[in-house]
Amino acid sequence: MVVEDEASGEKQPEFTHQPEVSSEIGRLLSIRRSLKARKPTFRRQESWRYGRVHPSWRRPRGIDSKMRRKLRGRPKNVEVGYRSPKKVRGLDGLGRRERLVSNVSQLSEMSQAEVVRVSGKVGRRKRLAILEKAAELSLHVINSRRVSEPES
Repeated sequence: MVVEDEASGEKQPEFTHQPEVSSEIGRLLSIRRSLKARKPTFRRQESWRYGRVHPSWRRPRGIDSKMRRKLRGRPKNVEVGYRSPKKVRGLDGLGRRERLVSNVSQLSEMSQAEVVRVSGKVGRRKRLAILEKAAELSLHVINSRRVSEPES
């Protein structure tokens, strides 16, 4: 069902379905939450020092690199030990798999255990159609920003 916002007159989908998750998946999701709380933010070497170096992670490779050698006082490196349990990788916080959708016909193939992410390349008119169809099928859309009716 699509609900209209009183203040702006824009249409928003109403989400009512809450998927059921097995006890094992729920346990693994809670483990993942606690692991992520302790996980450091991995920063690229020397990104705090130079404005031209973007902070997104790159593995330190230099022969004299203090970060590669894991010296004290340096940021942590990405390692296998920070990984989440294999069964819950790629799932959102409620245990649902995400699916990228770029047209209305792709929604009919989806199950209630999946969530919709509308592609960024989709325009306003097609995005509104996808949101309406997802609301009819009671599918949750992750990136359902406010969309106004097209002026035609």
